[in-house]
Amino acid sequence: MNLFLDYASLGILFTVLLILIYGLIIVHDIPYEMALKRDHPHAEAIHVAGWVSLFFLHVLWPFLWIWATMYNGEKKEWLGERKSVSSEDYSSLVARLDELEKNIKG
Repeated sequence: MNLFLDYASLGILFTVLLILIYGLIIVHDIPYEMALKRDHPHAEAIHVAGWVSLFFLHVLWPFLWIWATMYNGEKKEWLGERKSVSSEDYSSLVARLDELEKNIKG
């Protein structure tokens, strides 16, 4: 057969494999890039978990996507986070609770 065509097909095969491997790595870095864009406090952990996901047949990858989107970098808060009570509200609630306990005990 033609030796040139054999080497050309082998070169095309290696090129396609390299593009697929590189593409897979790029896809697995999407949650990390999202986390960096959102200034996520766990961006490095998401990056490491993305690499671990490569070895576990991509099972973790959808969870990494969710984890990366759960933080709002502009407001510096987590999605679905409730506002915490102020120290004044907390102390008034503790005082009310103490008063109710005294009333119950008699």
